[in-house]
Amino acid sequence: MNAGTSNTKIAVWLLCGCFLIFSMVVIGGITRLTGSGLSITEWNVIMGALPPLNDQEWQLAFEKYQQIPQYKEVNSFFTLSDFKSIFWWEYFHRLVGRLIGVVFLVPFLWFLFTRQLERKMVKKAIFLFCLGGLQGFLGWFMVKSGLSERTSVSHIRLAIHLTTAFVTFAFTFWFALQLLEKKSNIPHFPSVHRWSIVLLIILLIQLVYGAFVAGLHAGKMFNTFPLMNGQIYPTGGWVDDWGIRNLVDNPATVQFIHRFFAFSIVSLTGLLWWRCKSLQVSIRQQRSIRFLMLAVIAQFLLGVFTVLYQAPIALSSVHQIGAFFLFMAVLLTVFRFRQSTNSPQ
Repeated sequence: MNAGTSNTKIAVWLLCGCFLIFSMVVIGGITRLTGSGLSITEWNVIMGALPPLNDQEWQLAFEKYQQIPQYKEVNSFFTLSDFKSIFWWEYFHRLVGRLIGVVFLVPFLWFLFTRQLERKMVKKAIFLFCLGGLQGFLGWFMVKSGLSERTSVSHIRLAIHLTTAFVTFAFTFWFALQLLEKKSNIPHFPSVHRWSIVLLIILLIQLVYGAFVAGLHAGKMFNTFPLMNGQIYPTGGWVDDWGIRNLVDNPATVQFIHRFFAFSIVSLTGLLWWRCKSLQVSIRQQRSIRFLMLAVIAQFLLGVFTVLYQAPIALSSVHQIGAFFLFMAVLLTVFRFRQSTNSPQ
C-alpha cells in the first residue's frame, strides 16, 4: 500500500473523530441547556455504558438523583417520567464519549499493526489519546461540582471542559489536514498568517466566555442589541466587593465581554478578508477566507438573535454549532496561510 493511500485512510479516520467530537459538544450543549448534566450521579466507564433496563434500575437511578441539591432545591416536583426526560441527554453525551474512544483506538491499533503509521504519527496519536482521556476526566470533574453543594455544575469547570474539547478537535483536524494537504508551493503572506493566529487566540477566549454565558444563564439578561438595556456597559456590571471575580462570575460583565469579543472577531475577520483581496492568494486560501467570512457573519447574527429571544434552547444550540464551524474556519485559515518550505523568505 502506497503512502498516499495510507495517509488518506488515516485522514478519514481522524475526520470521523472530528465529527464525533463535534457531535459530543453539540449534545453536551443541549445537555447543559436542558439542565440534564447531573442526572447521572456516578461515573462507571464500563457498566455505565448500559442505561437502566427495568423499573427497578430506573427507580434506583432516580433515588440517587434525589440525593443531590439540584433535585432538592430545583426539581423536587420531578416524577420518574420527568427524570427520564433529562437522563437520556446525559446518557447519550457519555455514550458518544465512549464511542469516540472506540473509534480512535480500534483503527489506531489496525494502522499500527499494519505499519501504516510513521513514528511521528504514532506520537501524535498517543498525544491525541491523552487529550481524550483528559477530556473524560474533566467531564467528571465538572459533574462532581454539582453533586454536593451546587444545583448546577461550575461554569468555570464547564468552560475548561468545553475548551479542552475544542483543543482536542483542533489537534485532530490539524493532523488530518497535514495528511490531506501538502505544504509545498503554498503562497505565504506573513501578515495574514500572524493576524489569523491572533484571531484564533481571540476566538478561544470568546469560546471560554461563551461557556461562562451558558453556565451563568447570562444570555437571558440584557436582551437588547446593540446596547445592553440602553447602555454600553450595563448597570450592575461591576460589584465592588467581588473585584476581579466580576470578570468570571458576574453575568452582566460576562455578557459584555462576550459581546466585545464578538465585535472584535467580526472586525478582524473583515480586515483579513479586505487584505486578501489585494494579494495573489491561492484558490484554497481564497476559499478558506470566504468560509471564514461566511461563518463569522452567520455566527454573529445567531448570537444577536439568541440574545434578543432570551436564549431559547433551540437557538442557543444552533449558536453553539455555529461556534464550531467558525472555529474550524479559523483553523483552516491558519493552516492554509502557514509558511511553506518552498515559500520565499
